[in-house]
Amino acid sequence: MLKINYKKFFRIILFFPLIFYFGKRSYIAYDEGVYALQARWILEKGNWVVPLWWGDFNLDRTIGVQFLIAKSQEIFGKNFFAAYLPTTISAVIMLFITYKLHEELIGKKFAITSPLILSTTYLWFDYSHLATQDLIYSCLVTIGVFSLVKINSNKNKFYILLFGIWIGLAFMMKTFLVGVPLAALLPYLIKKKSLVFTKIFWIGLIIGFIPFLLWAYYLNSYIDKNIIFYLFDKFITLSKNNTFTNPFYYYLWNIPITFLPWSIFSLIGIISSNLKNKNNKFILNYFPLILISILSIFSTKTPYYPLQISPILSLNSYLGIEYLFSSKSYKSVVVFITSKLIPILIISLVIVYLIFFRSSLNFTFKENIFIISGLISFSIAWSLINKKRKIKQIILTLIIGPYLLTSLLLQSGLFTDRSRELRETMEYLSSLDVLKNQVIKVDKSGLNNGDNMSKLIKISLLTPNLGEVISSTEALNESDLAWSTLSSEDIYETDSFQIIYDHQILSPWKLVRKN
Repeated sequence: MLKINYKKFFRIILFFPLIFYFGKRSYIAYDEGVYALQARWILEKGNWVVPLWWGDFNLDRTIGVQFLIAKSQEIFGKNFFAAYLPTTISAVIMLFITYKLHEELIGKKFAITSPLILSTTYLWFDYSHLATQDLIYSCLVTIGVFSLVKINSNKNKFYILLFGIWIGLAFMMKTFLVGVPLAALLPYLIKKKSLVFTKIFWIGLIIGFIPFLLWAYYLNSYIDKNIIFYLFDKFITLSKNNTFTNPFYYYLWNIPITFLPWSIFSLIGIISSNLKNKNNKFILNYFPLILISILSIFSTKTPYYPLQISPILSLNSYLGIEYLFSSKSYKSVVVFITSKLIPILIISLVIVYLIFFRSSLNFTFKENIFIISGLISFSIAWSLINKKRKIKQIILTLIIGPYLLTSLLLQSGLFTDRSRELRETMEYLSSLDVLKNQVIKVDKSGLNNGDNMSKLIKISLLTPNLGEVISSTEALNESDLAWSTLSSEDIYETDSFQIIYDHQILSPWKLVRKN
């Protein structure tokens, strides 16, 4: 008779409210809208090799995540769930590997804590619900770190093979960025220098690069030079001053904010683990610190680059919690801050929001209820912490607050239905009888700035029958429909076009028909 391990079953179910959302979804424009649109063109054009962009080739990145989204939609249908499935699977794997890393580096006791911490950090929670390659790439880095930790000798052939494989797969996701975690792991690799001389490692490395090599081979017939040169050009552009250039101290404030509410605990954990866990300091201390230092030197700095070290920061958060709440010197102060100051701060923010910002932020009634309920739940949970409780009870109480907040935020739709007003407008437009089965083309001449592009990406993804891209409205045939940025004055003056639909949410784009 099959026996159910209820403890393991409960641990799995515990993550469902943080990972799965079955309500209505909508994309943001950058970057998930870009990838979702390219995946749509893969399926519609049948071209699985060239990343397309409004009728042109887009050669500044690989086709990795677009391919995964398209393949998922080919198998499971052209729907949002399928589009997000590659990210969702990566999120589940990343949480599991974080659990296993906790067991390896800290111990089996409270191992569930680290993945729970990770799943309730703003950075991970945000990107685990975006159809981009960032979480997939970070999952691969986490697998690489775990496989390296598991290699105790040349007899660990599976993990040696795995450590080789992840490098090529990560390159397919983020190309040259894979060099950053490898450089950050260098002290540990030097310690295990025999690893790179094993045949099984090189076999794994070759296996990992097979998807990229096959793609580059088939792509060669479409382009004038090898794709590696285009990718290198993009790398050079990112290494110089650009829109995403930030000062060297960017991550000193950005990581503490994006890793809320566990930032201080993680910092304390890094310091305390360096003193106590000398055998694990290469992974727990050197790896995240070196990686942040390298990223700080690089010109382009974004909030999601540190996502690849978020599992290690989660482990350090647990160590920080354990250290502070077990310390006779700091426990009283930490209990006062977490159980008094932070709940008061959260309640104050709720009151300020209700009085001054509720009308301006334009959240729905449902969103307001979920946000406020989540914040109040957080403050109530942390207010129950007291110094008489045992460490196990304190850890449980600390987790409950962020867990309830993030679960409610996900179910509110704020992290999944990110373009709600535009989605609702497009749903109404698509329901009109006049547009049933009508192909809508796109006037490319309106793509003259970032705002226009951003809006069109979201419109195009919600257009049921998206047609070809045209150079201008002059290329339209009689009765053709198109998204265009023609002004109302120009349309009325020429009498060549008719405005079918015009709405402020879609501005400056209008749906026009050629007379």
